[in-house]
Amino acid sequence: MSYNAPVKDMMFVLKELAGLDQVSQLPGCEDATEETVDAVLNENAKFTSEVVAPLNWSGDVEAANWKDGVVTTAKGFKQAFKAFGEQGWQGLQHPSEFGGQGLPKLVATPCMEMVNGANLSFALCPLLTDGAIEALLVAGSQHLKETYIPKMISGEWTGTMNLTEPQAGSDLALVRSKAVPQGDGTYRISGQKIYITYGEHDMAENIVHLVLARTPDAPEGVKGISLFVVPKFMVNDDGSLGKRNDVYCASIEHKLGIKASPTAVLLYGDNKG
Repeated sequence: MSYNAPVKDMMFVLKELAGLDQVSQLPGCEDATEETVDAVLNENAKFTSEVVAPLNWSGDVEAANWKDGVVTTAKGFKQAFKAFGEQGWQGLQHPSEFGGQGLPKLVATPCMEMVNGANLSFALCPLLTDGAIEALLVAGSQHLKETYIPKMISGEWTGTMNLTEPQAGSDLALVRSKAVPQGDGTYRISGQKIYITYGEHDMAENIVHLVLARTPDAPEGVKGISLFVVPKFMVNDDGSLGKRNDVYCASIEHKLGIKASPTAVLLYGDNKG
């Protein structure tokens, strides 16, 4: 399927309505000049039209496939996501200290809109990864930031958000997943999560799950919920990947649309790991 990004319209909105000139004068946003932003948007339009959009129709026809806990994405998705990371699109709005480009979110927003418009099934993976990166930037320790964010920005790893459970849809006060402290600063997570977008796939070396769970002494309701980093593969002190963690994909949803985006049911701690 073809996709022609409305770059001229986007530049008009950025300049005339969103105040790009004023934003580029803010501390840390000096690189977001009109010339630079125009070049970024045009390059993104080229990438989405030539690489991402052609996979839209074929991805819905082929869909993601689950077998014995392993999810294989539709043909071409793995290669497209590799190119997406290598060209720096995942890090557009994220800090340069972690390998990002440090541009304002005002610039990243139309770029992500182009990816959404070209292929929503594909776009959901970087979208969830952006959310995981931002959560760690806001609430993560320096160690967590240095361990996980650079790899997600590079596209070598991806991120998810694990909120929903079978008995807890939009009412997260009902979350039952447990997080038991191990005495060394880590927690052992157990429970089940559903509707996890890109919760399992073959497009990256590791998947960084951000999981809502309760500690043993947590109060009832939403005030008793904490957020935990649970990688698919454990990460060694030197940043290399270690053993497989005890989180597995029990199935993926059968959907009417965005079929190339695997929506996973994830099991945590079933093997006491």
